[in-house]
Amino acid sequence: MDRIINNTDVLNKLVAELKDKSKKIVFTNGCFDIIHAGHVAYLNEAKQLGDILIVGINSDSSVKKLKGNSRPIVTEDDRSYIIANLKPVDFVVIFSDDTPYNLINEIKPDYLVKGSDYKNQEIAGSDIVKSYGGQVVLIDYVNGKSTTNIINNIKSAILSP
Repeated sequence: MDRIINNTDVLNKLVAELKDKSKKIVFTNGCFDIIHAGHVAYLNEAKQLGDILIVGINSDSSVKKLKGNSRPIVTEDDRSYIIANLKPVDFVVIFSDDTPYNLINEIKPDYLVKGSDYKNQEIAGSDIVKSYGGQVVLIDYVNGKSTTNIINNIKSAILSP
C-alpha cells in the first residue's frame, strides 16, 4: 500500500483495518516545509507512543495561509514524499483545511501529538481525542532547530559578502 494517502475512502478503510487489529494509532501534523533534525527527533518520539504513525501535512495553500506568501519553500508533493520515507512514519495525509480538525475526526487516533510550543494554545482536535479517552501528548522541540532559523541563516549567508 502507498504510504501517501490522497483519498478519504482509502484512509477510512485503512484506519478501520488498523483498529480491527488493535493497533494504537498516533497522529501528528505540521507544515514540514524544510525538513531538519528537530522534525526527525519529534517524529521518532511520536512513533514510540504507538504502533502506527500517521502524519498530516498542510497543503501548499494551507501553508501559504499560515506562513505567508513566500511559503512553502518545498511543495506538498515533495514534503509528503520526504516525510513518508522517514523510518518512524507509516502514512502521510495531505490536508487543505486551516487545521487538521476534520482529519482527526476521521482518524480518531489513540494519541494526538503536538510540539510543546502548544502548551498555552488550544490544540485542534484535542476535544475529539479526549471525548473517547484518547490522549493528547506534547513533545519538546529540539532547541534551535526550526525551518524559520534555516531560512534566516540562508538569507544571512546570501546577504553577507
